[in-house]
Amino acid sequence: MHRVPEPELMTDEDQAAAYANADFEEPHNHFITLLKEAVGGKLPESGRAVDLGCGAADISIRLAKAYPHYHIDGLDGAAAMLAEGDKALTESGLSDRINLIDTYINESSLSEQNYDLIFSNSLLHHLHDPMVLWNAIKNAKGFPAIFVMDLMRPESEDQVDTFTKQYAEGEPEVLQRDFHNSLKAAFTFDEVVSQLIDVGLEGLSVSVVSDRHLVVSG
Repeated sequence: MHRVPEPELMTDEDQAAAYANADFEEPHNHFITLLKEAVGGKLPESGRAVDLGCGAADISIRLAKAYPHYHIDGLDGAAAMLAEGDKALTESGLSDRINLIDTYINESSLSEQNYDLIFSNSLLHHLHDPMVLWNAIKNAKGFPAIFVMDLMRPESEDQVDTFTKQYAEGEPEVLQRDFHNSLKAAFTFDEVVSQLIDVGLEGLSVSVVSDRHLVVSG
């Protein structure tokens, strides 16, 4: 199945609110667990992290709780999502440790700020050009730990429909639609491996962590 790109940014306020109010407890906690397993042993006890494509900041908040001595910059280009993130930060009481920044990844200052950890969840499939993400990581200052998790594109339309029914049934219609479109916009395992080789990041490892997710780490 050929890739079908989707919009890079979630600019609709209703769409952003649907994501902010959705129950991502299980998958986002799983993200933190996998991150700890992959790179947790390489992180200093205190430091600075950056969340690329932070959306409504749910994973930034979870990481801040898991690593209480870390400050986190959350980067996103969608003002509607960041507005929901600001609400979540106020409720969490973590505004002093999480800073949300309205910026595009290719305009970010990863080459200027020392980060101990660069992480991202479900950003890659939104990008029309995946090299935007990989170049930003390659040009980052210092030697940060990397943890990127994203969807994998299924082999067929039938599998897209099956996954949508299996994992999004019961969710609001906008989330079902977006999940369906995101599966079609995602990259395959082999495509991600090729991207990393092309950009000179072949030292990072790529692993399949579920029937629909992969992780790039190192």
